[in-house]
Amino acid sequence: MNIFSLLETQTVLPNLEANNKAEILEKLVLSLQGQVSEEEAQKILEAVKERENIMSTGVGKGLAIPHAKTAVIEQTYAAFAVLKEPVEYNAVDNQPVSMVFLLVGPQSSNSMHIKMLSRISRLMNDSSFRNRLKECTTAEEIIEQFKKEEHVSFSG
Repeated sequence: MNIFSLLETQTVLPNLEANNKAEILEKLVLSLQGQVSEEEAQKILEAVKERENIMSTGVGKGLAIPHAKTAVIEQTYAAFAVLKEPVEYNAVDNQPVSMVFLLVGPQSSNSMHIKMLSRISRLMNDSSFRNRLKECTTAEEIIEQFKKEEHVSFSG
């Protein structure tokens, strides 16, 4: 499974305005509402916040990868935002985040979930890729960057 194939134009938010972590998480989960019901979105948000309470998903280098698994969904969903202004996120390097990749999956898909998190982490570790994402102005451009980068990074 490719990361870019999980992203839809409505779940990619270039230039997202948010004042804090809670607002970022809410807006990312809300973007999934074309794919999940309102009730499922609420449960997803609860699961993501619960996971966040255990330990911040701010992984450093201006990136956060909030994630969770929940029994209310049967497939994996993703959303991605480039923030208009960096937001304090309690990240491991104590730096604010400017990009957030949300990954949520069904309770049963543990290995797929870990594989996708690892893949996101590997892609996003590349500073030139992060810079290219910051230069994008539309959701389509961002998805295209993920598509190109995944092809280069994981094609053999």
